[in-house]
Amino acid sequence: MNQTLSRSRPDGSPISPDASLELTRNIGFIAHIDAGKTTVTERVLFVAGRIYKIGGVDEGTTSMDWMAQERERGITITSAATMCNWHGYTINVIDTPGHVDFTAEVERSLRILDGGVVVFDAVAGVQPQSETVWRQADRYHVPRICFVNKMDRVGADFQRTIDSITHRLGAQPVAIQIPIGIEDSFRGVVDLIEEKAIIYEGDSPQVPTEGPVPEELLEDFRDYRELMVEKIAETDDDLIIKYLEGQEITKEEIKAALRKATVDYRLVPVVCGSALKNKGVHPLLDAVGDYLPSPLDVLPPVGKVDKGTREEVREPSLDAPFCALAFKTVTDPFIGRLVYFRVYSGLAKTSQSVINSATGRRERLGRIVRMHAQHREDLEEMKVGEIVAVVGMKTASTGDTICDEKKPIVLETITFPAPVMSVAIEPKTRVDQERLMDALSKMAGEDPTLSIRFDEEVGQTIMSGMGELHLE
Repeated sequence: MNQTLSRSRPDGSPISPDASLELTRNIGFIAHIDAGKTTVTERVLFVAGRIYKIGGVDEGTTSMDWMAQERERGITITSAATMCNWHGYTINVIDTPGHVDFTAEVERSLRILDGGVVVFDAVAGVQPQSETVWRQADRYHVPRICFVNKMDRVGADFQRTIDSITHRLGAQPVAIQIPIGIEDSFRGVVDLIEEKAIIYEGDSPQVPTEGPVPEELLEDFRDYRELMVEKIAETDDDLIIKYLEGQEITKEEIKAALRKATVDYRLVPVVCGSALKNKGVHPLLDAVGDYLPSPLDVLPPVGKVDKGTREEVREPSLDAPFCALAFKTVTDPFIGRLVYFRVYSGLAKTSQSVINSATGRRERLGRIVRMHAQHREDLEEMKVGEIVAVVGMKTASTGDTICDEKKPIVLETITFPAPVMSVAIEPKTRVDQERLMDALSKMAGEDPTLSIRFDEEVGQTIMSGMGELHLE
């Protein structure tokens, strides 16, 4: 078996080391709580060489769950942003919470993502919050691929999970892999397009070996491959003619057609693995590059110009006027206020003057940083397709557009659900009242689903949010 994993674009042309806009992927991991999103994200970052030590959710050592509350509870509370490189692709990753109380974090992340990886538990299949995030992804027209995780667990069933995606989500999943072994004996996957086995020796993180399809899986392989080719051919006029006439369809044609069908929301590629046991992560990264859209593949944003009198499209190009959408604000204890942006067009440099078209105020761009969870890397500029954060912006808040002063535009803002639960909160002593209100107003500034008000009638401070866990 050889050890190399050669890569090419879906159309067969080689990928150059230059990661341009075409090779940029802005993706998020979304799922029901405990399906394994953060573990998958951790393994993706390790395999791509972004981190050099694998953390664990149970030990509270993952790089993406960095808040004390996240590590204590073993859940994701805030969406964390990072980036990595994989075979020429630049992948900006957002790990989102699975718990329904933090649905705002998923909402704001999906608004600015180009593609999503939906993680499913191979035992439980589609769970209630899986349906919620799927509908949110539908609303924002986010193309996605599915990763069936926890294939090593007792009761794991790949086909049952695919069936539940079809019936409960009304989607059109297409398996592009099948598992080798199941439960304790799970050791890799068969790639149905490349017609090869990808096998992992042991549970430690390592490059898998490639080889021929195992004898005992040949019948399943033929059945699944036939079904896959048929489903993909149905989405392409030229391929369906070739398929019906019995002509051979090349791997490059299959990949190109599947990529187009995925970007158009007509098919959802399904891969599988066990993130905890470090199996199936390499092919998942390949699928992200092959089938999820670049900023050039999705519809460009439409905004209001001339004081809202007409609409204008901003093309994802360096030559277009600069515009970016703020999707998250955070107060960092060390550097102050951080505002996260998705840049939709053009380029802006540090200390450049921009306008917040939502408020009409001018601001100067301070430090521009690329985030890796809570760690920062300074940048000289922010350009189209990037997800970055800016330090020290006073007026920008979630949903605001910052843009070129000469070409102002207002992009569609982000809408959030109304709070559903309220509690009264009071300080231990009167002296703490001011500090409490200061802390609460900072938190409300960061979280659009948290509202703070003072009830004159009962003389209490009322905090409203999305649920008990959220308020806690």
